[in-house]
Amino acid sequence: MDTLTAKTRVFALLGDPVAHSLSPTIQNAAIRATGVDGVYVALRCGAADLPCLLRGIAAAGGGGNVTVPHKELAARVVDAPTAAVVRTGACNTFWWEDGRIRGDNTDVAGFRAAVRALVGAPAGARVLLLGAGGAARGALHALLEDDVASVALYNRTPGRATDLRAAFGDPGCIRVVTDRAALRGERFDLAVNATSLGLHPGDPLPLDFDEVDRVGAALDLVYAVGGTRWVHEAHARGLPAADGLEMLIHQGAAAFERWWGRPAPLDAMREALSMSSRIG
Repeated sequence: MDTLTAKTRVFALLGDPVAHSLSPTIQNAAIRATGVDGVYVALRCGAADLPCLLRGIAAAGGGGNVTVPHKELAARVVDAPTAAVVRTGACNTFWWEDGRIRGDNTDVAGFRAAVRALVGAPAGARVLLLGAGGAARGALHALLEDDVASVALYNRTPGRATDLRAAFGDPGCIRVVTDRAALRGERFDLAVNATSLGLHPGDPLPLDFDEVDRVGAALDLVYAVGGTRWVHEAHARGLPAADGLEMLIHQGAAAFERWWGRPAPLDAMREALSMSSRIG
């Protein structure tokens, strides 16, 4: 849709930071490709402002996404959460339907697609999951549904990791790692960065690969044009690795389908990302 009208539906990404986000790139490309009457923008907001912004945008007939650090707060704001939101305690997609604000966690579908693109079906895999926020919740939900053998969960604040394990019913396959030194000598089929490390220049790596005995592959849920520093480090060691762009596309496609009730144009969304990379 090239012309904004009084009927144009407004969709927004809510979070802090948002200036780096490629969600407007892929969602506006999807809007143009399908010809629906909408526009997608990114709005930086604090926790105090999120409930009013989210409810106001949705009540006006729009919707959007929620990113760090507000996914858990958004889960408490929406009126009608999906089972994925209830299970994970995190919401990254919202919209107005039947007089209520509905919420979903499309990170689950996005993460699953990204894992399968990198290593195939993860059933039986030993996974190291770094982080305990909203992104980690969606990732953990997908990993448990896909029958991984075990998840070692590490977060800088151990209590949050313990709370996350408890939120999933304290399954025996999840182990909370309270001391990074305990990772030495361990082997993992997949390491996942679900922290925000890598969003800002100068951030430390979420994991030095020398801290463990072996990692089969690395998936960084942070993304950057040209790849994140952690992904480059993995590649330098000969490891299969990917950043969060594949997850971004698939979670964005699932969100588009919630908002518009039609299939998302994945090819157009991928082409928009490709163009952004060439420009960047």
